[in-house]
Amino acid sequence: MKIYAVLFLSLLLLNTPVQGEELSRLALDDALSLGTTVSTDQKVSQDGNGSIKISTVWPTTICLGEVQRLNVENAQIIYRARVKSEKLEGTAFLEMWCHVGGGQYFSRGMNSVVSGTMDWRILQTPFLLKPGQRTKKVTLNIVINGKGTVWVDDVHLLKEPLK
Repeated sequence: MKIYAVLFLSLLLLNTPVQGEELSRLALDDALSLGTTVSTDQKVSQDGNGSIKISTVWPTTICLGEVQRLNVENAQIIYRARVKSEKLEGTAFLEMWCHVGGGQYFSRGMNSVVSGTMDWRILQTPFLLKPGQRTKKVTLNIVINGKGTVWVDDVHLLKEPLK
């Protein structure tokens, strides 16, 4: 009987959650406390139809969308967008993830950036697909390495033959 009691108490102790010391608590009552806001800006636009405005207080990556049902190989695909910045402490650039053969591979346009306060500029990043490398899905992001405001407009995914 004592063995059953010890076994029962042991199982009870194993199933009791351990209370850890709380280091911090995030009150998520207000989306502004997250430090990054994404909104539509009808007044600031390259093409006159509105743009996406991103304001952040720290580095962030925002997914602008995914393009699916592609069937592209043996080509260069180019992610291109118009981007402007205001009081951006750091840089912002385009990032593209290509889903190829069960893996994910990226291209970052780190030589095509905005920073500080800049008017509309075309940013782009290419991805080369060799023969036999077929992408069916592409994820389009903007990476903001710092704090400030960035607008994104007129996003395109293009295909060119390999040179």
